[in-house]
Amino acid sequence: MISALSPREREVLERAASGRSNGQIAAELGVTVNTVKFHLASIFRKLGVANRTAAATAFARMAAGDDQHLVP
Repeated sequence: MISALSPREREVLERAASGRSNGQIAAELGVTVNTVKFHLASIFRKLGVANRTAAATAFARMAAGDDQHLVP
């Protein structure tokens, strides 16, 4: 499931999961806040989650090697 994410979406997800704001993510990646929001919406859709917290949980599970059960 996480493999469906583009490399940029993975970068955004990693930063969002670590608690960075959309503005911080945008500054770090050299994009606009609207671009970050676009990527987050795409991430939520691809992971089948509704919000940032659920996406962060999915990221944590992926990092732990449990990408077969990303969504609780």
